[in-house]
Amino acid sequence: MANYADAQELAALRSLSASIGRDPHLTQAAGGNTSLKAGDTLWIKASGTWLKNALAEDIMVPVAIAPLLRAVEQRDPAADKPQGFAIEALNTRRLRPSIETTVHALMPQRVVLHVHCVDTISLAVQADCEAQIAKRLDGLEWAYVPYRRPGLPLAQGIAERLRPGVDMLILANHGLVVAAETVAGAEALLRRVTGLLARPPREVAEPNLAALTALIGRTGYRLPADVEAHAAAIDPESCRMASGGSLYPDHVIFLGQGSVVARPGEDVKRVTERCDSAPVAILFPGLGVLMRGDASGGADAMQRCLADVTARVDVAAKLNYLTAAENDELINWDAEQYRQKLNAAGS
Repeated sequence: MANYADAQELAALRSLSASIGRDPHLTQAAGGNTSLKAGDTLWIKASGTWLKNALAEDIMVPVAIAPLLRAVEQRDPAADKPQGFAIEALNTRRLRPSIETTVHALMPQRVVLHVHCVDTISLAVQADCEAQIAKRLDGLEWAYVPYRRPGLPLAQGIAERLRPGVDMLILANHGLVVAAETVAGAEALLRRVTGLLARPPREVAEPNLAALTALIGRTGYRLPADVEAHAAAIDPESCRMASGGSLYPDHVIFLGQGSVVARPGEDVKRVTERCDSAPVAILFPGLGVLMRGDASGGADAMQRCLADVTARVDVAAKLNYLTAAENDELINWDAEQYRQKLNAAGS
C-alpha cells in the first residue's frame, strides 16, 4: 500500500464492501465488486469471492492500471484476462482480479463500486430503461451503457459513453456503477442513487410449502435457501417474465439459460424428462420454487434475485432479454467457468 492514507481508505472500502455484500438487494453471491486506486495500483475484489467476506478474508487483488488501460485502448484480448495485469509480488493468495476489473480501471475516480442492485436491474431490463432512468436521475451526471458481455466488450462500451464528470453508470441488463474520490463519497452516492431508483415490489402470497414438500418426495430437490425466492413462481407476472428468458448475466452463470416453469399437472420427474436434464431450479406457478439438491449458494442467491428483480418490473413494460448468442458466450466463457469452479468449492 502506497501510504497510510491509502491503507485507511482500503480498510474503509473493505468495511463498506462487507456491508454491501450482506444486502441481497445490492449484490448476490459472488456478484458485484469494489475497488480503490492507490497511485499506479488498482486494488479490486477477486473473482469468485463474496463481498460479504471482505473483512473476514483478504479478497482484494492489486492490478497495474496503466498497462491494463493501454490494452483496453488497443482492444487487446489480453484485457479480457485481467489476471495478466495482477501485481504478483503483492498478490499473496494468487487470486484472479474480478472479470470486471476493466470497468473500474476506466472510471477516473479513486473509488468505484459496482453492484447488482435489484432496483437498478429491474429498470435496466426494460426496453424503456434510459427514459425511466432519466426521469429519476435528472440533474445528476450519469451514462447509460447498452448491454455488452462483462470484460473487454463492456469496457469498450463504457469507453464509448464515458464523459467528463460522469460518476455513475447504468449498465443495461446488468447493474449500477458509482464512483467518487473517497469511500465515504462513494457510499453516499450509492445510497442516493439506489434511493432514487427504488421501486416497491408487488406483494405476493406465501409459498405452498405442503404442496412443494409433496413434490420433493425422493427427487433430490429441496426448498430454496431464502423464502423470498418463491415469489418468482407465486406472482403470475413475475412467473411470466421469468419464463421469457435470461435477463442478466449472473442468472445465466448460476442458474442456466432462462427459467424452467412447470406446466399444469407436471411434477419434478416430468419436468426433468422434458428438459433432458435436471434444472437447477423449477418454478411451480402459484406454489413456489424447488432447487436441485446440489445447487450452489450462488444459485440460491440468484434465484432470490430473480424474484426480487421481477417483482419490481413494470408489468406493462417490454423487456429486453439476453439473446441466444449472449447466453452462449457467457456459458462458454473461461472467466465465468473459473468463477463457477470457485463457487462450487464453497467460496
